[in-house]
Amino acid sequence: MTNDFAVDVLICGAGAAGLTLAIDLARRGVSFRLIEKLDDPFRGSRGKGIQPRTQEIFEDLGILDRIVAVGGFYPKQREYRDDGSYADTDVVASEPATPAEPYHLPLMVPQFLTERVMRTRLAELGHRPEFGTELIGFEQDADGVTAQLATRTGEKTIRVRWLVGTDGGRSFVRHALGLDFPGKTLGVRAIVADVALTGLSRDVWHRFREGDMQRQISACPLAGIDLFQLQGPVPLEGDVDLSPEGLTALLAERTGRSDVVVHGVSWASAFNMNARLADRYRQGRVFLAGDAAHIHPPTGGQGLNTSVQDAYNLGWKLAAVISGAPMALLDSYEEERRPFAQAMLGLATSLLDAMKRGEMRRGRDVHQLDIGYPESSLSWEKPERTGGLLAGDRAPDAPIEGAAGQPTRLFDLFRGPHWTLIVVDGDHALIAPRAKLHIHAIGQKDELIDAAGHFRDAYRPRPGDWFLIRPDGYIGAIVTSEEIATLEAGLTQVGLCADAKEAIHA
Repeated sequence: MTNDFAVDVLICGAGAAGLTLAIDLARRGVSFRLIEKLDDPFRGSRGKGIQPRTQEIFEDLGILDRIVAVGGFYPKQREYRDDGSYADTDVVASEPATPAEPYHLPLMVPQFLTERVMRTRLAELGHRPEFGTELIGFEQDADGVTAQLATRTGEKTIRVRWLVGTDGGRSFVRHALGLDFPGKTLGVRAIVADVALTGLSRDVWHRFREGDMQRQISACPLAGIDLFQLQGPVPLEGDVDLSPEGLTALLAERTGRSDVVVHGVSWASAFNMNARLADRYRQGRVFLAGDAAHIHPPTGGQGLNTSVQDAYNLGWKLAAVISGAPMALLDSYEEERRPFAQAMLGLATSLLDAMKRGEMRRGRDVHQLDIGYPESSLSWEKPERTGGLLAGDRAPDAPIEGAAGQPTRLFDLFRGPHWTLIVVDGDHALIAPRAKLHIHAIGQKDELIDAAGHFRDAYRPRPGDWFLIRPDGYIGAIVTSEEIATLEAGLTQVGLCADAKEAIHA
């Protein structure tokens, strides 16, 4: 088999997961192709919730301000009672922003707008999705993957090092691998539709017949556009009329109002809710990410966010291995992401049960800020810590100052495709400089100063502590200066080896 590779990575599916992976690989200089069998981009609002942790990822990828600009925040929800009265409540439990957690509320951005911003960012990096290009077959061996593509100009065969299936719940890649997708159909069929309507104000999310799975319906004004998103359960069997006339009739039946009229339907779908998780996320040189690996009920707003984080976890690991890091690094992808997806499936399913009772409220558990990988083979401490920030935890933000007196943030230091190493009141020369690792010292006489104590509050450091921050914003290691050998071994494990000459002259 020839190893004349067309690109390093073939990404199959140009939704949120595929675009995240493409942006991350592009900024790392990894060659790839991003293909999508649809002729045009997805145009619905389906995954409209952007959780705080995903906002942090989008800041790192350089698109957060654009995402906020095209979307907005959730309005209050107005629950109507049978007598026509109503109560307004918050969609999500509100928590104040803190120095460690600068983003504290989910954003509402229709999915097609999120993906449009991501495609713009990808174009800035010199790449575009290839629409109308379908993966129709592949074979893999020890060195790479041979893929057959159906394009607008005919069938083609390409050779790549790695294949990533980000091709949705009906994933061709997953089926071709023969991987099981166990779980269950949840006994709920629902509609979601983006519509132009009159008769309802745009200042609240209108919810009727909460807890009644036969008559429930909601109309959410979509941020950034003039449409509403309609959602509601429908019978498990039979056709559903998704025309303007059909949806107007459905609204009249369930709201008891004749003044709410649908004038146009931009996009609509009727779907059965499922909770499923692939048995494996990797087989040889082929990976699954996003809905190809897990599908959630929409309650909780976890699907798109979990998909983005899959790709964000996988991207830096693929790039590192392509650059020469040990192949074993890729084993940590499934090790870290599959247990989290399993937990999110449980959360979304429990929220669906609460919705059926009319009791659904979203709290901190949907924000994904408490995700961590403490059991990962990439998380280590020496000596072991008890309490406070631990290896594997999300690395908090903190406002700090540079020695020249200008304010900055830890997230500013972390932004980009590199690793970050911070030593507190210690000798940064103990670790030799090397490519893809930024080393900083925090202390009263160092380059960075914790003037307001926010770093101290979030990290609880001791003098001489070293904090290694992974490219995806998690703590890889916490070690003392007496354990530099342990830190060096860990850096080698992830492919951050010191150049011999640099080590001599450091």
